[in-house]
Amino acid sequence: MGTTLLQENHEKILNILNEAKDVALRYYKLTNKPLGITGEIAEHEAATLLGLSLCSARQSGYDATEILDGKEYRVQIKGRYMPDPKKVSARIGAIDISKPFDSVLLVLLDENYDAFAMYEASRDVVVAALQAPGSKSRNERNQLGIAKFKSISRLRWSKVVEPEIL
Repeated sequence: MGTTLLQENHEKILNILNEAKDVALRYYKLTNKPLGITGEIAEHEAATLLGLSLCSARQSGYDATEILDGKEYRVQIKGRYMPDPKKVSARIGAIDISKPFDSVLLVLLDENYDAFAMYEASRDVVVAALQAPGSKSRNERNQLGIAKFKSISRLRWSKVVEPEIL
């Protein structure tokens, strides 16, 4: 499915993802494990909120593109379901640095599978962090902890919570 087809079916896709979120929430409540749809939800949250153009399935190295200053940038999107955002000990999925991408976007999803923050780091910064001496997860599995990724990235988007009026 190409980018144009994804755009044409945007509303239908959002409806399906909302249904999938409901199923995923029920599954999590029963098993205490996230259903394996976090990546798809993260990709569509990023596309919707940041205006990224999603690539067709199985695009090597990146999930979306965006045009900045007339240049196309390739964005690899990683999603993480965090029912308790105060617990940030988790890792993000493996980053294949042998594939083409310009940046990695981490989409953090709350207890309802809605994005609450997005962090972005350039390829150079990500590669340097992955190749730095240290943990086996970083060096062999090409994974970064969420806290580490946040420390090397910039906050690209954050959910604005309206203050309660008492």
